[in-house]
Amino acid sequence: MTPTVAVPDYTTDEFFGLEDRWLPTADGELTHYHELGTGTPLLFLHGSGTGVTAAANWWLNLPELSRHGRCIAIDSIGYGQTVVADGTAYGIKEWVRHAVRVLDALGIEKTWIVGNFLGGWLAFQFALDFPERLLGVVSMGTGGAKLTGALAGHSNPVLTEEGIRKTLEMFVVDTSLVTDELVALRYRAALNDTASDRLAEVVAARDRDRYELPLDFDALAHLDIPVLLIHGVQDVVIPVSRTWDLLNVVPNADACIFSQCGHWSQVERAVEFNEIVGNYLTRHADAR
Repeated sequence: MTPTVAVPDYTTDEFFGLEDRWLPTADGELTHYHELGTGTPLLFLHGSGTGVTAAANWWLNLPELSRHGRCIAIDSIGYGQTVVADGTAYGIKEWVRHAVRVLDALGIEKTWIVGNFLGGWLAFQFALDFPERLLGVVSMGTGGAKLTGALAGHSNPVLTEEGIRKTLEMFVVDTSLVTDELVALRYRAALNDTASDRLAEVVAARDRDRYELPLDFDALAHLDIPVLLIHGVQDVVIPVSRTWDLLNVVPNADACIFSQCGHWSQVERAVEFNEIVGNYLTRHADAR
């Protein structure tokens, strides 16, 4: 494949401490991502919502978890700075195929997937569609549930800094984590989403697939990979019962439930999150 798209004039804000990388993944498609570490591949898939990016999901986790493998955090098609071709379709299957294209372009045969919300939903769909490419899954607040009042508010916030602040504060118990700087950065990213005319398509595709392509629990009952589920008790976006449902279906699933923690467990409990995930990866690397 010959690169056909110019690299955008864009630099991730220094607040996140991550370097930008760009990867041609299809004709007219240029994937924006961050990479740290070496060794076993760990593909990070972010959640959904206005202004979401790989950096804004994983900036507190990539430096620490890069001690355990090659961390690759991508902006999925329709999000962040990834450039998409004209006519690109969105949805669960398409986001999974994009992840596969990234792996192919990087020459990666098998990977772990670490996913938050939408990213966790994608991780399990990836496991069903491409089981031969997957080493294991770490999923937080796994998406794919039907649309609730909290989900609707998260999906379609008021596009002002105050609206973004209210959305981010819904993710955490400790609202002091939602700083003015973080709000401003997310707001600027949200304006980029809106200006690109893709936001409505992305949200519509995700919400459509909640009903048309829910996770197949019968198929998940046959997964033969290690799975770690992480959830905050006070998650108002995806109730903690979602993890209990998966835990009772997926044969090799373990779970970690954080008290006094909301939807953003990788941010709100970053130190514990990194330690637990790092230890889990090490234990299962030793078992291979």
